[in-house]
Amino acid sequence: MTKVYFIRHAEPDYNNHNDALRELTSKGMKDRKLVTNFLTDKHIDVVLSSPYKRAIDTVKDFADSQGMEINIINDFRERKVESEWIEDFTSFAKKQWDDFTYKLSDGECLQEVQGRNISALRQVLNKYAGKNVAVGSHGTALSTIINYYDNSFGYHDFERIKNVMPWIVEFVFDENADCIMIKKHDVISGVTT
Repeated sequence: MTKVYFIRHAEPDYNNHNDALRELTSKGMKDRKLVTNFLTDKHIDVVLSSPYKRAIDTVKDFADSQGMEINIINDFRERKVESEWIEDFTSFAKKQWDDFTYKLSDGECLQEVQGRNISALRQVLNKYAGKNVAVGSHGTALSTIINYYDNSFGYHDFERIKNVMPWIVEFVFDENADCIMIKKHDVISGVTT
């Protein structure tokens, strides 16, 4: 079996509108210790991350505590919304979940985000078969991965986790790389579903 723990980043500083360079807030920096505590007994073999700063910083405390490097996987990055900051993110997100092909002129649709994230995940499953893998991730990107394996996960589920940061989703794959289990861990409340 291969276990992949996708870690949605801790609280980011939304005052920084640069998606790639958005850092964690001071609360986010503290909350990443919850990720370290959760992962410590999971026998993680490799730490991967989206190239975005908030995702890297969320798994960095754990990687440092284990003396591990963080390997960047560009295709695990978050969805590109648009070149400009959009104020009404809720309406935009709902439109995207209602129509996986909907996107703004300079952005990505959820179908594209899901496609590149699943492709990257398949490469990870091939390269690290039988290992335990931690991946620094994002809310929308991770939600599209969940939706791929469980198409009942939709907009209302996304809305429920919108403010849950950090959030860890554990995927278990068999020797054929088929997903056999998904567990969602809210490390702030301690609830697993």
